[in-house]
Amino acid sequence: MAIASPRFVCSENSSIEDAIMTSSSSSSSIPSPPPPPVFLTQDMLKRIAAYKAVEFVQSGMVLGLGTGSTAKYAVQRIGELLQQGKLKDIIGIPTSKKTQEQALSLGIPLSDIDEHPVVDLAIDGADEVDPYLNLVKGRGGSLLREKMIEGACKKFVVIVDESKLVPYLGGSRLAMPVEIVPFCWKFTAQRLQRLFEDSGCVAKLRTCDDNGEPFVTDNANYIVELYFKKDIGDLNSASDSILRLAGVVEHGMFLNMATTVIVAGELGITVKNK
Repeated sequence: MAIASPRFVCSENSSIEDAIMTSSSSSSSIPSPPPPPVFLTQDMLKRIAAYKAVEFVQSGMVLGLGTGSTAKYAVQRIGELLQQGKLKDIIGIPTSKKTQEQALSLGIPLSDIDEHPVVDLAIDGADEVDPYLNLVKGRGGSLLREKMIEGACKKFVVIVDESKLVPYLGGSRLAMPVEIVPFCWKFTAQRLQRLFEDSGCVAKLRTCDDNGEPFVTDNANYIVELYFKKDIGDLNSASDSILRLAGVVEHGMFLNMATTVIVAGELGITVKNK
């Protein structure tokens, strides 16, 4: 379903609540002019989607806490509701060290899937969403822990702005990450590239912006980024081919995992369910 909303424009210091407030009535007999059209920034769209997802959270739940620029707003909101007493007895399972630090700073009690192997609900962002709710995730580098935790949940709610919608995975022409062991990483990268030669694949090692050194995941691995010029075809077959390569730990295709995708756009929120 789609929920229509007005178009908004806000300054950087405006809150989401400020953005959606209607102008107050005036005591003057002269009618006030209509408010100017307002446009939401991409960051505001992310926050709107995150807040909508947190509506699924109930007291007593074990929650998978996602990683990234959209998921951080969901974690922030959960922390606020706990502090206000509107949520109680929540246990969070973070998908990265960064999320763990954020959750601890907000007073969210944490555990792991060793102690809680069944997760009630996970909320996370995505880098791409196709029409079948398959995802590309992991451009932030946390794909392995994300897949472990979100694969153990009863309900997986994905939060995105409309720029993340693609006709097929890889359709953004941006990276599809693959986590690999550091040992002989060039050999593994070459094999990954050859797998998808027909799709014009280019494989690149992810490096740090500040020093050019290889990016290292929370699991002490490297990430090879795959860029495609064409559709890679059957996703399950592509997944199997990648995972059969020695040296590969996990890839960023999250297939048939999302149960709900919340998309925030200029015209409102769309909730897509499996």
